[in-house]
Amino acid sequence: MLGPRVWSYVRQGLSRGLSRNVGSWASEEGRKVDLAGIYPPVTTPFTATAEVDYGKLEENLHKLGTLPFRGFVVQGSTGEFPFLTSSERLEVVSRVRQVMPKDKLLLAGSGCESTQATVEMTVSVAQVGADAAMVVTPCYYRGRMSSAALIHHYTKVTRIGLLVHKTRRQDFQVLAGSAGFLLASYALGAVGGVCALANVLGAQLCQLERLCLTGQWEDAQKLQLRLIEPNTAVTRRFGIPGMKKTMDWFGYYGGPCRSPLQELSPAEEEALRMDFTSNGWL
Repeated sequence: MLGPRVWSYVRQGLSRGLSRNVGSWASEEGRKVDLAGIYPPVTTPFTATAEVDYGKLEENLHKLGTLPFRGFVVQGSTGEFPFLTSSERLEVVSRVRQVMPKDKLLLAGSGCESTQATVEMTVSVAQVGADAAMVVTPCYYRGRMSSAALIHHYTKVTRIGLLVHKTRRQDFQVLAGSAGFLLASYALGAVGGVCALANVLGAQLCQLERLCLTGQWEDAQKLQLRLIEPNTAVTRRFGIPGMKKTMDWFGYYGGPCRSPLQELSPAEEEALRMDFTSNGWL
């Protein structure tokens, strides 16, 4: 992954194996999941009273499920996972698994600050249907997160089911972490991307993927250039409040964020709209 997250490959049948017997699942020979494709990191909808709105989550998934994504990412930063309780995190994963098309992959964030909590959450997301785990790097005690500490952390996490095996260099798959450099990532050998912009411009990102895979680089470059400003707007510039506001415009449910995140000011909303209209998307 191009970015601060570490992706762990999980064998096929992860949730089935763990729900039957964690020990026997961990000892069996596994196979990597082919991650190639585009993934929207789905948002977590909230009601006006800051409760998770599972009905709106399912509505968004039904709409997103009509697009040719490889799968979905839940409990990434776009999903506001630091603001959810452990039970909410698991319920979101479970609901998404139940609603999404069966032929698509579900990648679930399971990272926590402690190694023990990360191991427990990784096992739990597997049990409720995740195909692969996304494990964020612990950062609260950043000054003590040495290479030795992080190696120990990820070794403990992967040992729960041999999620990462001894792998030859050519066996690794790389996913771009942003739509802003998706074309460049494909040109350098990436196999797909986890792109927040796919929550509103999913068809266009899948089109960019096809252009790259078929070598239509000139057309791909033209499309990529039109995606850079909107992507920056819903990520670095306006963040999740900007992402959710844009979803409202494009026929999805964005709704409010959970506190302490605040809604956009009128000036910010106008600037956000301009980034999309000036590139022909609104």
